[in-house]
Amino acid sequence: MKLGLMIVAVDPTVGGILVFGDRGTGKSTAVRGLAGLLPPMQAVEGCRYNCAPTGDTCVEGCRLKAARRTTTRAVPVPVVDLPLGATEDRVVGAIDLERALTCGEKVFEPGLLARAHRGFLYIDEANLLEDHLVDLLLDVAASGENVVEREGLSIRHPARFVLIGSGNPEEGELRPQLLDRFGLSVDVKTPQDLATRVTVVRRRDAFERDREAFAATWKDADAALARNLAAARKRLARIAVPDSAVERAAQLCLALGTDGLRGELTLIRAARAVAALDGAGAVGDDEIRRVAPMTLRHRLRRDPLDETGSTARVDRAIAEIFGP
Repeated sequence: MKLGLMIVAVDPTVGGILVFGDRGTGKSTAVRGLAGLLPPMQAVEGCRYNCAPTGDTCVEGCRLKAARRTTTRAVPVPVVDLPLGATEDRVVGAIDLERALTCGEKVFEPGLLARAHRGFLYIDEANLLEDHLVDLLLDVAASGENVVEREGLSIRHPARFVLIGSGNPEEGELRPQLLDRFGLSVDVKTPQDLATRVTVVRRRDAFERDREAFAATWKDADAALARNLAAARKRLARIAVPDSAVERAAQLCLALGTDGLRGELTLIRAARAVAALDGAGAVGDDEIRRVAPMTLRHRLRRDPLDETGSTARVDRAIAEIFGP
């Protein structure tokens, strides 16, 4: 789970991550802790859409740039929670009713998608998300922008974000269309060894008793991890992907019978991010082996004659192609 979160933080084009597992295994804690490790980003001053100084186009950002009054400021990378009970207006945005009633002006109030632009959109219990919100997220994730046409308003603004979902498989499965949009998928189990359970309980208890002291204890470790993430982002563009690595990825997907080519693309992107994290210069077999289970396990067709889990099938294919 931690490796998957670091991968999508280094390369957002991987396509997000889905974390399924038992209740109380730290899924939400890990996701929300990611925000504190990311360096601030530059955004246009006064723009409610977190637009970048160059490249992005939105109503407010374009107006500010056209007026030659564009200034930038450093803002934290947003990690926005999408509640299960959120309405469509809350997600995509709607007319500001207060200003409409008091001033008679039609003013658009941005929603959660605008806040998540250039950051992370976190869906807890993603398998319980209502179908109409799933359809909406699929459209925005595919296009990278949010289009709102209602009450005489026509608004279009960028909405590029890393989608992070979590859930408990006992409460239902995720729709295949949304599942395919996640680049990575990991399964978190409750620790079964005594030492790990004792360590987790002690750390959680220490955090609740004195949060400032706990944060100070792990300050250096957090800073080192943040520096590694920042350095990996800079190294990413220089990581070489030889033809042999692409062939390995294609062989693995062929052996598993994955549909389409999204599996190979995601596998190469994730392996390149791991190489950047490790300081390697090129993608090799080791990087592909490390990310293959989390990249491909949710892309396999169900085989009624094979009772083994999807992760075991990926591991078996890796052993056949790469060797033990």
